[in-house]
Order: sequence, then structure tokens, then C-alpha cells
Amino acid sequence: MEGKQEGKVSRREFLAKSMAGIAGAFAIPSIVPSRVLAGASRTPPSEVSVRAVIGVGGRGTGLMRSLLDRDDVRVAAVCDVDQNHLARALKIVEESGQKCDGYGDYRYILDREDIEVVYIATPPHWHALICIHAAQAGKDIYCEKPMTKFIYEGRAIAEAVERHGVVFHIGTFGRYGARNLRKLVLSGLLGSPLVVNMNRHKYNWKVRQWSGRTDLTPQPVPDNLDWNLWLGPAPWKPYHPHRCHGSFRGYWDYDGGGFTDMGAHFFDPVLYFLGFDQHCPGPVEVEAEAPWPAHPDAVGMWGTITYKFGDGTIIRCNSGEWGESDPPDLPWIEGPKGKVFNDGKTDPPGLFEQLSDVPEPPPMIDWETAVKVRRQPGGNAEVSHFVSTIMHIGNIAIRLGRKVVWDPDREQFIGDEEANRFVNVPMRAPWHL
Repeated sequence: MEGKQEGKVSRREFLAKSMAGIAGAFAIPSIVPSRVLAGASRTPPSEVSVRAVIGVGGRGTGLMRSLLDRDDVRVAAVCDVDQNHLARALKIVEESGQKCDGYGDYRYILDREDIEVVYIATPPHWHALICIHAAQAGKDIYCEKPMTKFIYEGRAIAEAVERHGVVFHIGTFGRYGARNLRKLVLSGLLGSPLVVNMNRHKYNWKVRQWSGRTDLTPQPVPDNLDWNLWLGPAPWKPYHPHRCHGSFRGYWDYDGGGFTDMGAHFFDPVLYFLGFDQHCPGPVEVEAEAPWPAHPDAVGMWGTITYKFGDGTIIRCNSGEWGESDPPDLPWIEGPKGKVFNDGKTDPPGLFEQLSDVPEPPPMIDWETAVKVRRQPGGNAEVSHFVSTIMHIGNIAIRLGRKVVWDPDREQFIGDEEANRFVNVPMRAPWHL
């Protein structure tokens, strides 16, 4: 593995070197947790799932803690390009009564035959490469949202997951609670076409919170951070703390602001209850209301993004943080025959009570069941690609300042070379899909 960092030392030595600012990947020997071997009431070692977490910032640490609480899982490795994050994660694992290996390069984890499942909690500009490499290595994948940074990455992930027969789940579970809404929509009681208003009265898009700064003065790279590897496939930019750790969401090179941060949670159940989980008929046209021109580096504000789908469905996203806000009494879901409001009430009243004879939607399996039975869960790679594509098209309309027309079958903009440059964005060498 060209470019990997060498070294395997004790955790105590690792911590000492971390404090001294020595970059690299360090490891301590893995052991089977004593709680697994403690007795008949514990999970037999042969049934323990061996897993790893790649990216142990805030979200990755949360995932790791949840795994450490389980008797049927062993966290065998963690990875981060920030030595402070890595040292903190190793300490948490040790305090739980386990031990694991720590690495500064995720490829070490993928080389290990004992690791069955990887959790990817890096910034989104790394998601596609790690997902694809994990699939090639035969690892099941739990990836945090958003699934990708640009559109083509999603198609590449979905193809890799199918080709290598691994299980994939995106880190959002909203569709599992939307079965009644799906029954209502598919029953025809609302009529069609539908308008879905996703505004601040129900959805917090975090637009201002995850806007980038345009006044960044280059800063020295901290000794504990491998900035070159943090950037990875993203364009080279001088280090500034606001570009990194948490606030990275405000920069186009790494994410797409609050829209892609929260959009995976929001769009996933909406596409599900509209019945768009098997084939998404669009969007075919997208327009955005936002300040113009958009900044080339920093994600900015927006007011409304409107999607028109091939079957006539309209989805309107209104941020409530820029431009005109939607009134609070605007229906959440509206058709020619009925409406659903943000509080769940319907017009005419009692629409949900009329669903007893409507067939149940096809069952979905959850992530853990999917891993065991070797089937794709509800938040699988294909539907996650639909979700991330919709979000990216909205951001492209913001960046271009005009309507864009999309071909959902070819996954290209129609006759629009400028927009298509955002579909498959070149990566910084030597990284490539």
C-alpha cells in the first residue's frame, strides 16, 4: 500500500508521541474483550461482529461509543488523520475495557481480514473513495450522510456495492417511520400531482449555521493534523481551522452546507412516502432563490429551492433564513383532493383513519438485520444515491444562479455543459474514482 504510514507501538507510547506532534499511524494489539469470554450469558466469540470506525471526530466517536456498549460487537480498529482525535478514541475504548488498533490511514483497516464492517464518519469529500475501497475489500459499510460530495460518486458507490456483494446503509433512518404517509399517498386519497412544502416550520435546514467564511487567512497546520491527508481528493487549500473539523460543511470542496447536512434526513423519508424509492422520476427541473453570485469557495445563504418531477410532483424547500418565509399554515403535503399539515392533521379530517384496507408497503429491514441476512436495508446505496443527487442538483442551481434541467435516466443535465461540470468533479491527484 503505497503512501501508508508505518509504526506500531503501545498506546502509552502513542500518546506520548501524539503530544510531541509526531505524525503517523500507530497501533496497539487487539484483544478479545473479557466481557465476551465471561460466560454463557455473553455472546459467544464466534458470533461477535468485528468492526472499525474511520473518522473519530464528534459523530464517529458517538458511533464508536454505541458499539462499545454492545456484547455482540468488538471495535477492533479506529482511524483518524488527527492524532488528538485518535488518542481520545483509543482512551475511550480502553476505558470501556477493550483495546483496539489506531491508524492514521484508513487503508490499513481495509487490509485487515478480521474486520467485517466499517463505519465511515469522515467529512463527505472522503465518503466515496472509502466506501468504494471498502466494498472492494469485502467490508459491509455504514456511511454517514451526506453519501457523497458530487453526483457521480453516488452512482460509483452503488455499482461497487452491487458488484462486490456487500451491505450498505446511510446514517439516516427517517424512512422507517414514514409507512403511514406512504400508504396515504399511494391510496390516492390526496390525489395527484402532489406538492410537498419542506419549510422551517417542520425542517431546520441550518443554512446560516453551516455557511462558510470568505475572510480566511492561512494558518500554520497543527502538529497533530495530517492536513494533506485530511484534504485527500479535495483541491489543495491553505489550512484554516474553520475549513476543518465540524465547520467544514460550509465549504463546497468538502460538503454542501446545511442543505446536504440535513437534507439526507429530510429527503429520505419524503422520497419514500412519495413512492420514489425504486425509481425516482426526477427531478427534471430545479430552480433556486439565493444571493447571486454564489461564492466559489464558501457555501452561502439560500431561500427557496423548487423541484419539479417527471410525474408532476413538486417539492419546495424553504429555509426561512433568507428571502421570503412560508406562512405557518401552509400545508406540508397537498394534493387536489386532500392536504396534510405540519402537525399531522388532514383536510378533509380523518384521512389516516381510512387506510385500514390499504395494503402495507413492502417491508424494509434495518441495518443490523441486513448485515446478518445479507440483504440491503432501507437506507441502501441506490436510494441514498437518489437522495444525494437531489441535494446536489439544488446546490448546483444555487451556484449557477438559474434553472437547471435534469435527465434522471442518463443522470446528466440536458444540453448544459456548465452544469455537467458539477456532476463528475475531478479529484486531486493521485486520488480518483
